[in-house]
Amino acid sequence: MVNSTVAFIGLLWYGIIWSICLLGCCAARKRYRLRPRSPLASAPSSQAPGVSVLRPLKGLDANLYENLESSFTQEYSNFELLLCVDGDHDQALPVVEELLRKYPHVNARVVISNEDVGVNPKVNNLIQAYREAAHDILWVLDSNITVDPGTLARSVDALNKPVSPGKKRIGLVHHVPFAFSNQSTLGARLEEAFLNTNHAKMYIAINTVAVDSCVMGKSNLYRRSELELVNGHLKRRRDPHEDNERGFGLAAFGRFLAEDNMIAAALWHELDLRHDLSCDVAQNAIGSMSFSDYIWRRVRWIRVRKIMSLAATLVEPFTECIIVSLIAVTCLRALFGRVAFLILPIHYVLWIWVDLDVYESLAGYPLLPSKRLAFLSAWIMREFLALPIWILAMLGNTVSWRGKRYRIFRSGEVGNAENGKPLSQWFRFGRRATMEREEARQELLSAQPLT
Repeated sequence: MVNSTVAFIGLLWYGIIWSICLLGCCAARKRYRLRPRSPLASAPSSQAPGVSVLRPLKGLDANLYENLESSFTQEYSNFELLLCVDGDHDQALPVVEELLRKYPHVNARVVISNEDVGVNPKVNNLIQAYREAAHDILWVLDSNITVDPGTLARSVDALNKPVSPGKKRIGLVHHVPFAFSNQSTLGARLEEAFLNTNHAKMYIAINTVAVDSCVMGKSNLYRRSELELVNGHLKRRRDPHEDNERGFGLAAFGRFLAEDNMIAAALWHELDLRHDLSCDVAQNAIGSMSFSDYIWRRVRWIRVRKIMSLAATLVEPFTECIIVSLIAVTCLRALFGRVAFLILPIHYVLWIWVDLDVYESLAGYPLLPSKRLAFLSAWIMREFLALPIWILAMLGNTVSWRGKRYRIFRSGEVGNAENGKPLSQWFRFGRRATMEREEARQELLSAQPLT
């Protein structure tokens, strides 16, 4: 009876995971295969809500000219473009200046800022432009993202969508990343296979169910007036709202590494607003990514999620293709014997078909025959790497980003980390509460006067 009960629970889980996969696939078909032109694309500036587009820049990202040019060519009559760098000698400036000369009719300018409001370099980069922005609606768009000309208009439509009875107002519009790379490095192929299939499928499914905030900040649209009311405390706002000496607005999120996710969560939990996915994608230019780069990028964000949402991170391996198939086979074998192994080829063929269908929905076209073999090879390798990467991520509590190492704390905040072995840091994480109490006791004793 115990074995049968466990087997039925395992099969129930298998069914739940397949339901999520199919939901992501169907939602992708419905949302991304038709991208209608917005009326705002041809509206005069007096009728189009003003938008300030903020693009943080640091060096020469892959496809930088085309990425930035896609902001200049938006079919929208009332926007300004603020291109943010942290110094006069940034390598991105010549590219920016060339585009400013090419599109003199666009209201665009460079904002140079190196103000230190936290450990997050992206927030430090954006803070001056955030304050100088002329409009309340902000579109924060990473430098490695290209967007279609109609993206801004459709995104403003989604942000200003009329509220239906029983529904919550939209406070943030975001776009699912769709990766592309002109350089056929192993890491780039793995990143494409991950972002364009498994990640997109789960991301779309979770945002379709919309039981909680789930946002990746490659391309986010929200209102500054609402961001000024939150600070990442993630408790329902009450007036007057306690700021805990953190302040409000963008600067308050400089203490987080995943500021995009925290801003979205703050709007959701503190103001009771909801998010919406536009029917556009954020075309993510990967560039030359090595195998090691891919692994440590995945490790970094798993470690961030581990601290911010431990339960979901612990469950993550049991949503992956290979582990789920082994669960199904084990449970079916307990119930029906060796015939259970017949499910494996069916499982893998259907899983690949669903992932490729998601890819086609996001891309707007099927996977090209010339890329099919390389893409499927990378897809298979990505599936086999998923569990080892997760284990590696769970054995540490520091991350490296833009040449610096950070320690992540339980609040989601980060601080500069000293060099150390990730495994020892993992054990320290388990004893952190005890250590903090002991440190406080020692400080109290040292503060007492000698007699």
